[in-house]
Amino acid sequence: MDLLFGYDLQYFAKEGPGGEKTEPATDKKKSDARKEGQVAKSKELSGAISLFAMFLILKIFIGSLGTSFLEVFSVSYAHIPELTSVPDGMVIPREYAGVMNQIITKMLMMLLPFLAAAFMIAFMVDLVQVRWKPTAKPLQPKFNKLNPVNGFKKLFGVDKLIELIKSLLKLIVIGYMAYSTLKDQAAQLFLLYDMQLISALKLFGDIVINMSLKICAVYLVIGIVDYVYQKHKFNEDLKMTKQEVKDEWKNAEGDPAIKGKQRQRMQEASRRRMMQDIPQADVVITNPTHFAVAIKYDPNTAPAPYVVAKGEDFLAAKIKEEAGKHGIEIVENKPLARMLYYNVDLGAQIPQELYSTVAEILAVIYNRRETEAALA
Repeated sequence: MDLLFGYDLQYFAKEGPGGEKTEPATDKKKSDARKEGQVAKSKELSGAISLFAMFLILKIFIGSLGTSFLEVFSVSYAHIPELTSVPDGMVIPREYAGVMNQIITKMLMMLLPFLAAAFMIAFMVDLVQVRWKPTAKPLQPKFNKLNPVNGFKKLFGVDKLIELIKSLLKLIVIGYMAYSTLKDQAAQLFLLYDMQLISALKLFGDIVINMSLKICAVYLVIGIVDYVYQKHKFNEDLKMTKQEVKDEWKNAEGDPAIKGKQRQRMQEASRRRMMQDIPQADVVITNPTHFAVAIKYDPNTAPAPYVVAKGEDFLAAKIKEEAGKHGIEIVENKPLARMLYYNVDLGAQIPQELYSTVAEILAVIYNRRETEAALA
């Protein structure tokens, strides 16, 4: 016996109104996300480049830095007896306090260029990743983040698993690179006991810096991979359903039904104004059944005759009917009516190549009006 079970495919779709999120994010969706502070950025890449640059600068200036360090050490070592001879509970003399301030200032001046370089490089890396568009939205408190259920979901989500994998990977890489470097340099490390202080410090500094550069190089690869992943994840998270795209288009462009009604009302209003201007026309050129174009010539208004009304089929009949009510001349000229209808917009002047044809028609009408006025 066959058993049939009914099920709804929407249960298998991603969350979101309108079904599965399969459509790429629109420019507006990306812009709104940017305003909220949501960007595709890798902290691993920023940290890796900053560390790599800092150790690279340190390797270049290690000589001068070592000399400055020895100077500070000599000054500190020379004043150790005075500083240690101060009885407990007594205030350190002012001259000794000045020496301590000088030593601290010297140490800060030694470290400041490296810290400033690391900060500037990290800032530039973030700037390249997300461009410059600061926003305070991420700093605003959001009470939905205090929901313990959502926090529990995030605690065991995919993002946390990825972060855990990255942390373990960094620990493994750092541990392996440190072990392999120290293992290769083990023979030189045992020579430190027999070396002078300056030579020992130089050797130890070279080993540490070279090891750090190797670690940073691998860390940089991890940062690049993480940036690619963050970019992909950001685009996936911003994906929209077909219904969301339609709704956004309606909000931006307007509902087609409403726009159609607005267009219809505008056409009706324009048609009413056009019909009201027909009594001012001098002549109506007809096809005779398909087209009708009403023309007026007023030298005080325009240097050439212009179209005050035009229409096709039903509207053409209404124009001729309105012209008949007000005694406007109706002239049949099929080529001229067709050319005026298709080539001259409402309210526009007729083109120069039609001047002579229209002038002949207007001359006949004006002569007829003068004759009728004389007879009257």
